[in-house]
Amino acid sequence: MSSVLISEVGPRDGLQNCKAVMPTEAKKRWIAALADAGVQEIEIGSFVSPKLLPQMADTGEILDFAVTIPGLTVAVLVPNLKGAEAAIAGGAHKITLPLSVSETHSLRNIRRTHAQVIDEARAIAALVKSLPERKRPHFEGSLSTAFGCTLEGPVPEATTLRCAEQLMAAGCDEVGLSDTTGYGDPASVRRLIRAVRGVIGAENLTGVHLHNTRGLGLANALAAYDEGITTFDGSLGGLGGCPTAPGASGNVVTEDMVFMFEAMGISTGIDLRKLMATREMVAEALPGEELYGFTPKAGLPLGFKGEPVPAPVAAG
Repeated sequence: MSSVLISEVGPRDGLQNCKAVMPTEAKKRWIAALADAGVQEIEIGSFVSPKLLPQMADTGEILDFAVTIPGLTVAVLVPNLKGAEAAIAGGAHKITLPLSVSETHSLRNIRRTHAQVIDEARAIAALVKSLPERKRPHFEGSLSTAFGCTLEGPVPEATTLRCAEQLMAAGCDEVGLSDTTGYGDPASVRRLIRAVRGVIGAENLTGVHLHNTRGLGLANALAAYDEGITTFDGSLGGLGGCPTAPGASGNVVTEDMVFMFEAMGISTGIDLRKLMATREMVAEALPGEELYGFTPKAGLPLGFKGEPVPAPVAAG
């Protein structure tokens, strides 16, 4: 049976776009419940200025908690070397440096040009390599706005390919493709995956981060899977978006993506019933925040992986 890794990014990408700030203890309960449901990788936060994103102010405390959960890969977004140092000091297993292919977005998002982000990547890679091998986090360079940008519009493929090559040359362990603004469609997803792999190798592109801005999130995920991608980011309830990319709405709904793969006979290792139960604690901690998803609202089909089927009613 084939399998995929669903990486939950709600505690970072989801919460950063919410008006309300989720209480720290609620975040911990959510992360613990996700892990109990079988989620194997969670992006728990980002080390950014709390003045810019107060939702991420407690990332250090959340990281300290998350690394105590057995079997959980704890991921953190880091915009620079300082953030990477904090993540590594806290024991993060994976760190992700975003490089927006749209330089306009990069300047607005992390206040750095492409060249400056590559310099940060080199410094982070050197830091990682200075550590004992068993303490080195996996270092990913994420190509944000890889399919288009709400600030610049279409992004030239050549720019995406150049950025991918530069991130790998700087010392990243792999590169991920991110449809930050929901510009992608199944054809462009297939095309860009093939193009990027053509310059950095298939083994160095295994994950995608997709948004559902125009309703194509699951279709794009399936297209990526057909191209051999095995790691997919999702956000519980479809929470998320990018505060510095106007109009970029939420991520692919984790519950719907897990259902799609499991219905196809592709294992995610996630218990859907437990996963959907975590929505209640999120809704309680974020009053007024809308949660999305077809599967949670419709429920699981009768007979789906043990879902009880009612006995037929006898005639007469």
